[in-house]
Formats: sequence, C-alpha cells, structure tokens
Amino acid sequence: MTEKREYRDDYPEQTLYIPGPTEVRDDVIEAMCEPMFGHRMDRMTDLYTTIVEDTKEFLGTDNDVIILTGSGTEFMESSILNLVDDNVLVTTCGSFSERQANVAERVGKTVDTLEYDWGQAVKPEDVREALEESDREYDAVTCVMNESSTGVRNPVEEIGDVVAEYPDTSFIVDAVSSLGGDFVDIDEHNIDVIFTSVQKAFAMPPGLGVCVVSDDAYERELESDSASWYGGFQRSLDYYDRKGQTHSTPAIPIMLAYRQQMKHMLQEGHDSRDQRHREMAEYTREWAREHFDMFPEEGYESQTVSCIENTQGIDVAETIDAVSEEYDFVFSDGYGSALGEKTFRIGHMGEHDVESIRALTDAIEDVADL
Repeated sequence: MTEKREYRDDYPEQTLYIPGPTEVRDDVIEAMCEPMFGHRMDRMTDLYTTIVEDTKEFLGTDNDVIILTGSGTEFMESSILNLVDDNVLVTTCGSFSERQANVAERVGKTVDTLEYDWGQAVKPEDVREALEESDREYDAVTCVMNESSTGVRNPVEEIGDVVAEYPDTSFIVDAVSSLGGDFVDIDEHNIDVIFTSVQKAFAMPPGLGVCVVSDDAYERELESDSASWYGGFQRSLDYYDRKGQTHSTPAIPIMLAYRQQMKHMLQEGHDSRDQRHREMAEYTREWAREHFDMFPEEGYESQTVSCIENTQGIDVAETIDAVSEEYDFVFSDGYGSALGEKTFRIGHMGEHDVESIRALTDAIEDVADL
C-alpha cells in the first residue's frame, strides 16, 4: 500500500533534459493564471478556435485537429477504437510501440505485430511484405514515429507511402515525443491519424493531447458500429463545427498556455524549429560517439531524444543523481530494467538549443570524469 508523501515547498529548480515534460517558458506558465471563465462562454470559443487553427497553420496541414484534455495515450486508444473493426498490424521496436499493441489487445482487437529488436527501426519494405502476405484484411497499421525508449526515429513517411497502396487500411502514427520538434508532412504521406502530447516538443505544461485526423479517418469512423466516446473523431469534430468548443469540460488554464506557446512556435516557424532540433540532435550524437556510443540503429536516430549506449560502464543512476545535485540538471536513465544501466537518455526538445545541451554534456563529463 503506497503511503502519502507530503508535497513540500522547498524543491530546487532544476532544468529538464528528460524525454518529457520539458522546459516551459515563463510567459507560457504565467498565461495559466488568468481568472477562470466558463467552458461554454464565447471566450472559450475564441480560445479553442484560436489554438486549433494555429496548430493547423504550424503543422501545415489541411486535416482536422482535435485538442482534448488528457495525454497522447488517449488518442493511442481512441484511434484504435475509432478505426479498427477487427484486425490491426502494430509495428513494434520499443516500449511505446509495444504499448500500442497492448492497448489494441485490451480493447478486443485482433493484433498482429511486426516486431524488431529494441534499437532497430521499422522498415517500409517489411511493412509491405506483411501486408502482402497476411491472410487478414487489416483495418489499420500503427507506428511510433519517435520511440523514446530506444531513441529510434522510424521512417513514417516511407511507411505511410506503402500503406497508401492499401486504401482500406488506415495509417496511425504515435508522434508523442516528436511532433513539433521533427518535421513530418502529414498530408503528403497518407497519415490518417497522428497524435502527440503537449509536454514534449511543444514545450507546454502537461495535460493536453493533440490529434490530427484525415477526412478518410473521419469517414471510416462514421461507417463503424462503435467508436470511442471521449476521443471520438465524429463527436469531437462535429461539436467543433457547431460550437467551436470541446464536447467536454477542458483544462482551460493549459489551453491558455497553449495559445501563448503557439505564438512562439508560429513566430519561429515549423522549418526553423525542425532545424534547431536537428542541430541539437547532431551535437548530442557527436558528443555521445566521442565518449560512449549511440544505441539506435545508425541512420535512424531520434531528433528529439538521444539514447546513448553506456559503453564506459559508468554508474548511470549515480551520475544522474550527482548532476542533479551539483548542477540542477536532470536527464534520464535507460527505459525500464532492460536498458536502465545499459543506456541513458538526453531529451533535446522544446525550447532547448545547442548551448543548453552543451551545458548538460559538460556537466556529465565533469561528474563522470570523462
């Protein structure tokens, strides 16, 4: 039985270099402090339509956008409920893609997995082979764009092009730890559903999930006998068309923060934000290969989370604690028991830049005596 641990008022301020949540601008935090207003007032319509349309502009998509209170996991589940009647092909290469398979199984779908060793990336030609050779008709294929447990960036663009050859099969992309920090042309590559959580590369406080939905995905849900109630595409989008609001009470303060942060994101621009994240990733990989090695398959490294192989055998947990204590920087160990001491992870997403990432790597060098 878990015992209560009292929340204190004296925690140190620490800079986050974990795979999320990440650092949030002061003015974005301050935006949450406006007086409360009703979620059915005109003011809410102004707020919600602003953040929805700004998101479409930033991502460069003509598809519909849904923003709901919850984490990206809400859309991980609802995309299966909305688009899969019977069979789904789930590509797995790490913890979060395996979670998608588990979610699909738990909601009663027939799940086939295209499995890769952790650290390997999903290959488009393997997806084509699986679709061609299966005796099943798949309602959907799923893929995690950025597998933050292993630092792998899967080629969802090429995979989407393959799935496009199967018009009765939807393509669902989990971009929780990458969207907003790694450019993807959603409309060009047959991505029917792509979702994220705002506390990652969007650099906002946690609490909202964002989902981009194609017309085909919307129509497919209409033809289904059942769908998610809270995360239903029809329910969410029809309500937006009628009222310009969410169908259920949203986390208004976080949406106010969203509005403020989206101003910054639009000012920077999607291409420039992508370039900044690419520069951070390239710097981190170069540093990692000088002192350790990269864990992911070469050529498929993440642009937002570097998973570094602990080739020097440093005590990862001890190093994390020491860097936190001496520098007030926080980075992550490997994911779970399999990778906990074998790897460590640096999140270079959101509002970080190369200089702030260099400050962390300098601290690691100092503490680990590299």
